[in-house]
Amino acid sequence: MTQTLPECVEIPAPGEHRWSVIWLHGLGADGHDFEPIVPELRLPAGHGVRFVFPHAAERPVTVNGGMRMRAWYDIAGADLASKEDEDGIRESTGIVEALIAREKELGVPASRIVLAGFSQGGAVALHASLRHTERLGGIMALSAYLLLADRLEAEMSAANRLTPVFQAHGEQDPIVPVTLAEYSRDRIAALRPAPEWHTYPMPHSVCAEEIGDIRAWLVDTVGVG
Repeated sequence: MTQTLPECVEIPAPGEHRWSVIWLHGLGADGHDFEPIVPELRLPAGHGVRFVFPHAAERPVTVNGGMRMRAWYDIAGADLASKEDEDGIRESTGIVEALIAREKELGVPASRIVLAGFSQGGAVALHASLRHTERLGGIMALSAYLLLADRLEAEMSAANRLTPVFQAHGEQDPIVPVTLAEYSRDRIAALRPAPEWHTYPMPHSVCAEEIGDIRAWLVDTVGVG
């Protein structure tokens, strides 16, 4: 069955389209949430990066009293690692795979596609990218954590064992505890090179210093620009 592509906010590449960044938003937000970050990254002129910010579908979210909102998967409670919504996670992974396939159809190889996301979106980006069967250009997980962490060793793709990973988190995050992110980092590091790890004195958000570090990683580590 062909996966239906979600609606997306798309920012065309300046110059020749050489790279694509697929960036997933957090719970209750939408694709517009990180659209303003593109100019803040101050990438080199003519950098050739197309940004794609998909909208998650609306679904009932248990932790929020069953209220319908944009979400990549359901969350049962404050303990994010318990009672994980495997069906929702797998469904959103399929959406990410379809988005990757579309960028490839546009002429960008998997090796020049970066999967990124914030919070719930970062968790899906991390989950999907570590299992993708082709080498990707990079993986970026902001204020996020590993989904189905006990399956990682069995399901990790050999193709992405060396793909650069950027992982960043707020030290005062009340939504996704930094300890859960550290656990996720260490689980990844036990199976492949450790993520590039950054923390900041902030809650569940993004700060200017973090944006600067993302820019440096995209330009220097991944090769964007």
